[in-house]
Amino acid sequence: MDRHDRSVSRTDTASRRRAAEAGSAIEKADPAVRTETPTERLDRLIQTAVAPVAGNLSPIALSLAFADWAWHLAASPGRQLELATLAAQLAADTLRLDNGTAHANGYHNDDPRFHAEEWDQWPFKLWRTGFHNAEAFWNEAAKVPGVTEHHGALVSFFARQYLDMMSPANRLNTNPVVLKNAIDSGGQALLRGWRNWLADFTRVPTPEDIANASRFVVGGNVAVTPGKVVLRNHLIELIRYAPQTEQVHPEPLLIVPSWIMKFYILDLSPHNSLVRYLVEHGHTVYMISWRNPDESDRELSMDDYLELGVLDAIGAVGADAGTDRIHAMGYCLGGTLLAIAAAALARTERVPGYEQLPELLSLTLLAAQVDFSSPGELGLFIDESQVNLLDHLTKGQGYLKGSQMAGSFQFLHTRDLVWTRRMREYLMGERGQGNDLMAWNADTTRLPARMHHEYLVALYLKNALAHARYMVGERSVSLNDLEMPMFMVSTERDHVSPWRSVYKLHRLTDAEITFVLTSGGHNGGIVAEPGRGNRRYRIATRAAHARWVGADHWLQAAESHEGSWWPAWQAWLAA
Repeated sequence: MDRHDRSVSRTDTASRRRAAEAGSAIEKADPAVRTETPTERLDRLIQTAVAPVAGNLSPIALSLAFADWAWHLAASPGRQLELATLAAQLAADTLRLDNGTAHANGYHNDDPRFHAEEWDQWPFKLWRTGFHNAEAFWNEAAKVPGVTEHHGALVSFFARQYLDMMSPANRLNTNPVVLKNAIDSGGQALLRGWRNWLADFTRVPTPEDIANASRFVVGGNVAVTPGKVVLRNHLIELIRYAPQTEQVHPEPLLIVPSWIMKFYILDLSPHNSLVRYLVEHGHTVYMISWRNPDESDRELSMDDYLELGVLDAIGAVGADAGTDRIHAMGYCLGGTLLAIAAAALARTERVPGYEQLPELLSLTLLAAQVDFSSPGELGLFIDESQVNLLDHLTKGQGYLKGSQMAGSFQFLHTRDLVWTRRMREYLMGERGQGNDLMAWNADTTRLPARMHHEYLVALYLKNALAHARYMVGERSVSLNDLEMPMFMVSTERDHVSPWRSVYKLHRLTDAEITFVLTSGGHNGGIVAEPGRGNRRYRIATRAAHARWVGADHWLQAAESHEGSWWPAWQAWLAA
């Protein structure tokens, strides 16, 4: 962040107290990061050595899921007969070139890998139909009475992973598009694909890879909105972006990005920078930039991230802007943490050391969950066994690496992020050019061991925030204490924060909520600037203390609009 004019760092009493506690004796730390016994060290070394074979997923959790499914299927001859009948029906449908989706409940297919007209030729259309019917079969076969919901979902998920790996679209001799491209290019496409594979295997980039890597540079052509650092402590830098208009809105806005993201997700290239959009509309914007922790930060906790991060930033915004009222917005886990902070500040007894913070006039949450009872497919990778394995991984290095986190997210999008990409790069010879969002995504972050354990256990396993059991300052917080107007944005194809899960805040507070459902995924739906094509969103407001409306009923009633949701939020914020 050398581009910023840096001011003198400031920390208050609470900040110094939290920083001192972060370096407290190891024996006071969470069990996940305390000193090991020799036997615990042996267990950790064995389990972490095996973990890479299963993609850093717990092989025990996966084995239990498939054992649960297999034992219940073995004890259900009636269900076996049903599946055998279904298999025969789908096999017959395959020979008739009929996608037998009518025989598999809840199965629908719109696979873009097979849209090209070349797939309509024999024998490729037979292979395509057979693949679709295999998907339909496993969609039904994973459903066995008696299997726990979590185990059933794991079996279904990894059956899809296996089928995606075996797809005829992934191989040269079974993909007509690849074969045509190879012939038309005189074999040059396959030669380029071989070079791409060799570069990835040897980790020696091609000249094209080197050129692509230098296309987006922080402070060069991304994250270039002029800003100034007004606070620096052990965990964050707080950047102030001045408004670029003659008339300025009176209250500033604090943005809290997720700590697993680099801050410039909301300040990418000038044309799609949300920060630039806001300052061009007269808003004074402050944004947290989280420190990328190292091994020495293994003891940083969720309390540290709340106090040194959000609460210190709220106080600094008020002091720097000379105001006692501010707006706040949080993205992904940054929104979850912001909601925790807002609930703590809404209590009668505030967090010690933070009694005089500015009032939060409004709260905006982007793709942020506060109820983790239905976290979507990401929840498949979070159970007691998986958390135990992650604790072993972070124990040795002091943090969770970005590459280790990326593995779990990649599982959610293997079709696009693994198999389709490899097909295009290795078989078609087309190296991805990337964009600013992809360059940001490759700029990974790390998570301190203790904090990572605490947020997984408290939020995902115990769902403590939704049940008013999340502790701040030795007292629980309740989202029902929130009374300020709220604006929530979720996306249609979000595998990290499914929109129906995000929507659940409606039943946890009686405050006024304006809810937006926009097209796109977890990041692409948020970074959706005005003027970008193929964008739409639905929006509706629930008044304070209004009656409950379920997510599906909201979807039917919400007003639909074309374009970006940014202007709607900016108008709401200005009002």
